[in-house]
Amino acid sequence: MPSKPLMYLGLFSFLCSQVVRAEVTEQDFVAKTTQNLINLCTASPQDPNYQKAIHFCQGYLVGAVHFHLSETANKPQYQLFCFPEPRPSRNESINQFIAWAKQHPEYMNELPVDTEFRFLTENWPCAK
Repeated sequence: MPSKPLMYLGLFSFLCSQVVRAEVTEQDFVAKTTQNLINLCTASPQDPNYQKAIHFCQGYLVGAVHFHLSETANKPQYQLFCFPEPRPSRNESINQFIAWAKQHPEYMNELPVDTEFRFLTENWPCAK
């Protein structure tokens, strides 16, 4: 029979692992806040909604960028950001956004698209 300290250590480790990574919720898919989007983008591969969450994350972020690029294609003066050359990959950009958002908890309750464009304009401003 395991000793009580080992049993408590095992229980503590289990509880901590549950706190660190909560499962994605249906509310996250509504994407009302940046926190919702970050929850989707950082879903654990063990989460039952992992595949849907990652696809939603990527679709949301890429779709917003594509819309902006389409709207400003012939109006460069209205571009809010300009990717560097070589352009970072989709996964690199998304990982940078996640890291940046985690460093800016003050934006977690804002609309995710606003936070995304705040990140884009801060990291890749257009030359004046």
